[in-house]
Amino acid sequence: MNRIKRFGGYFWMFCAIVIVVLMAWQAREKISATMEGISRTNAILQWSIILSIFIPICCGFFIFGYYASRGEYDHLPESSDDI
Repeated sequence: MNRIKRFGGYFWMFCAIVIVVLMAWQAREKISATMEGISRTNAILQWSIILSIFIPICCGFFIFGYYASRGEYDHLPESSDDI
């Protein structure tokens, strides 16, 4: 089970990086596809809000995966006496 947890940690780190890259690529593509004017300003505002919300979530995924890959979750406490 611990090997699965460590593999899962690498998976979460990989997913976090891929998600951020794909979101940035999609934002660049959508913003460059809009015409000049108000619609471009709306697209920039929309994607800046999306990125400012989801990048910290992906950072949390990466941190969780880092700790899982280091083995920090190998032994979880079973009762409050173990803490």
